[in-house]
Amino acid sequence: MSKEADAAEHEAEAGPDEVRISPLKKPGVRRILFFIVIALAIGLILWIVRYQTHGKYLEDTNDAYIQADAVTVSPKISGYVEQVYVVDNQDVKKGQPLVRIDPRDYNAQSAQFQAQVEVAAANADNVRAMIGEQQAAVAQARAQLATANSNAQFAASEVTRYMPLAASGAETREKLTNLRNQATQAANTASAQRAALASAERRIASLQAQVRQAQAQGDAAKAQLAAANVNVGSTILRASTDGRVGDKSVRAGQFVQASTRLMSVVPLSAIYISANFKETQIGLMRIGQPVTIDIDALPSVSLTGHVESISPGTGAQFSLLPPQNATGNFTKIVQRIPVRIAIDAGPEVRRILVPGLSVTVEVNTISAKGSEKQIAEQERARRKAGK
Repeated sequence: MSKEADAAEHEAEAGPDEVRISPLKKPGVRRILFFIVIALAIGLILWIVRYQTHGKYLEDTNDAYIQADAVTVSPKISGYVEQVYVVDNQDVKKGQPLVRIDPRDYNAQSAQFQAQVEVAAANADNVRAMIGEQQAAVAQARAQLATANSNAQFAASEVTRYMPLAASGAETREKLTNLRNQATQAANTASAQRAALASAERRIASLQAQVRQAQAQGDAAKAQLAAANVNVGSTILRASTDGRVGDKSVRAGQFVQASTRLMSVVPLSAIYISANFKETQIGLMRIGQPVTIDIDALPSVSLTGHVESISPGTGAQFSLLPPQNATGNFTKIVQRIPVRIAIDAGPEVRRILVPGLSVTVEVNTISAKGSEKQIAEQERARRKAGK
C-alpha cells in the first residue's frame, strides 16, 4: 500500500479535529511566501545596484583617532620658577603668560652689557675730541710750515741778490756766507715743519681708527645687550597659540633647565583626524573627498569632514625601526597609510573633541570613479609610445 493511501486511511479513521493540513498547502501562506521571496529578490537587486553605483566607493575604518599639533612649552634659559600663571586644563590665548622664571641674573647681565655700550660710546667721543684737537694742531703745523717756507724763500732770494755784490766787492764775502747759512737754516726749518705737518695728519688717521675700534666694541656690546634682553624676555614663557593647557609638570620654586618640558598647549580649534586606511582602500582616495565621521564619545552624532592630505608613505616606513623585507623569511602584511581628515564642526562640538578619542570614518571616493581605468589607458599609451 502506498504512503498516500495510508495517509488517506488515517485521515478517514481520525476524527474531524485530528485532521491536519500542511501550511504550505494553504493558499494564504503560499501568497505570503511568494511576496516574501519577491521582496527579498527586489531587496537583493536594489542592494546590488546600490553597491555597484555607490556602496563600493565607500571606504571606512575604525583605526582612526582625533589628533592635534600640541605645542610643548619649554624655556630657553635655566633658572628658578618664580611664578606659574596657569593651572591644569586651563584655556589660554596666544601670548598669554604661562610661567615666569626669576629674571634677576639676566637683568644684571643686561645692565652689564648696557654699561659696556656706554663705555664704548664714551671712548669714541673721547677720541673724536682728540681728533678735533689734532686737527687744530694740523692747522697750526700748516701755518708754521707756510712761515718756514716764506723764510726759506726770502733767505734764498737774499743769497741770490748778494752773490753779484760780493763778487764785485760791493759787499763782503762774510755777509754772503751769513746769508747762505741763514738760507740753509730756513730750508731745514721748512723741512722740519713739513715733517711735523705729515706726522700731525697721520695722527688724525690713527685717531679715526681708534674711533672705529670703539664703535666696533660698542656694536659688539650692543649685540651682547640684545642677546641679554632676549634672555630677559625669555624669563616669561607665553602661549604660542590658542589652546588648552595639559601635561603640566612645573611648580613655583622649581629649578628648570633650558629645553625642559614644562607643559603642553593643545590647540583644540585646530584638531583633525588621523585615519589609517589599508593600502587596498586608498586607490580612489583623493584630497577634498567628503567624509562621514562617527565619534565613540558622541554615539548619536554624525559629523562631516573632508580628506585634507594623504601621507607620502606607510606608517611602517616612518617608524623608529622600519622593516627590511630583504632579510629572513617574508610574510606579506597589508600596510596602512595615514590619511589626515579635517573636521567640519561647530564650536560646541569642538569643545568636546579632544586628541586621542576613537572615531570611525567613511570616505566617499565616488568622485574618483573611473580613474583606475584612465590610469591604465594612459600607461598602455605610454608603453606604445615607448615602443
